[in-house]
This record gives sequence, C-alpha cells and structure tokens, in this order.
Amino acid sequence: MDTSAIAQLQRFIDQNRKLFILTGAGCSTDSGIPAYRDKLGSWLGGNPIQHQEFLDHHHVRQRYWFRSVFGWKVIGNAQPNLTHKLLAEWEAKGRIELLVTQNVDCLHRRAGSRSLLELHGRLDQVVCLNCDEVYHREKIQSELESLNRHVIDAFNHFEPTPGPDGDATFGAVDYSLMEVPSCMSCGGVLKPNVVFFGGNVPREDVQASYAAVEKCDAVVVIGSSLMVYSGYRFCKRAAELNKPIVVINDGRTRADDILSFKLAGDCQQILSKIQITETTSN
Repeated sequence: MDTSAIAQLQRFIDQNRKLFILTGAGCSTDSGIPAYRDKLGSWLGGNPIQHQEFLDHHHVRQRYWFRSVFGWKVIGNAQPNLTHKLLAEWEAKGRIELLVTQNVDCLHRRAGSRSLLELHGRLDQVVCLNCDEVYHREKIQSELESLNRHVIDAFNHFEPTPGPDGDATFGAVDYSLMEVPSCMSCGGVLKPNVVFFGGNVPREDVQASYAAVEKCDAVVVIGSSLMVYSGYRFCKRAAELNKPIVVINDGRTRADDILSFKLAGDCQQILSKIQITETTSN
C-alpha cells in the first residue's frame, strides 16, 4: 500500500472536519456481494431490470422474482464488513454530515450508521404499488417459496451467479411457471423497495443530499465508479461549490477530472489506516 497516499488521505481527513460520504458497490464486495462494474467502469453481467418494464409486464415481474428468490439469499446473509463499521465509527465521532449510499444491501444501516440516506432504496423491504403497504423481504421470501416450491426445488441444484442487487443470473429458464405474490392487503402489485434503472430517486432524498453537500467541508467517495448520474451529481455539485473531493476506488471514475486526488485499493485496508479524531461541535 502506498504510504504517501495514505498520509495524503490522513491530512485530507484531518483538515476537513465534516464529510459528505458517498458509497458504492465496492464497499460491499468484502461482504461477498459482487460489484456492478469492472475497473474500467463497464457493466458486469446481464441487463438490469428496467422500472417501466417491471410495471408494465407480468412476465418481467415473473422473471425478476424467480431470480430474486435465489439472489436474495446472498444479500440477506451478508454481514457488514470493516468498511461499514469504520464509517459508523466516523459518524459516532461527529465527522460525517451525511452518508449517502448507492447500495441497496442495508449493510451501512446494520453496521450502525444513522446519518444515512439509502439513495436507491432498501432491498430488505417490498412495497405495494397500489396501497403503499411495506413488507419485510423475509415475509415475501416465505410467500414466494410457499407458492413456488415445485419450481424452486427443480433449480436448487443449479449454481446461479448472484448479482449486487439481489438478482441472480441463470441460463435459459421458463419464467412463466413462477407465481408472483400480490399485496396481502389490497391485491396490488409488489415491488422491491428500490429504484430500478429508469426509475427516479425520490426528490426529497436528492434535496437532502444536496443540502448536505452544501454544509460539508469535503466529499469522500468510497467504492464507486460514479458512472450512474444519481450519485455523480453530488460530486458535480461539490465541484461547483469548490469543495474538495477524494475517491477511494479501484479503476476509472466518472469524476476523475474534478477530484482533488484518488486512491486505488481495497476500501477496508485503506480506511483502517486512517485515524479519526472526534468533533464535538458543528
């Protein structure tokens, strides 16, 4: 590990007392959850689920829930790693204005972060699109398994490739066999409480994030290529405000031209080298 780069990051953290933290999939790879992109920022795996297609087509919902029955187990069983725990400690010491995560795995929440905004939602929740009833994913998982035991048993010997969003990739499958549960209150369509591609991040979450960027001293991006605009826009706003930005991430990012500097390497190893002093006032 480059000790001069670590020293540079330490000075940056010491000089900027209130931090806006933006995290991505690279924070969770050490918890066994795969990344979305490679070091060049290119998409890994198959095409992601699209918001409007999920709303419009029953067969798309069948495909999603079939794959998610298997993929959820990776997310549900994952545990917070040292990166999540260290960032919760930074918050406890008063150093984080807001932690915005693009991840839907809830690992920051489970590690103890409370000044937290889950920009793309929470995979541990399922919401009814008709009446807004919210269910814990484990309840819906049990319903899915009960309705589709014959289908699941037929594929239990397969080893699907898990995805970072609770999906799993199979070969050719007849998804029409999948029975999709409906809302237990009104019979409406159920959707994981996440922002699919083509969907919109809630306006209030965007505004809260912008407000935190304006109040912070600096931005630290951890484990994200920033290729998705929903996260990149906060770096863009920070640059407009002349706030320094540092990225900890392996590979290219969308914000490379506006960074103060970048560190390549494992998030856990880098953050574990940083000493955090407590801030008691705003």
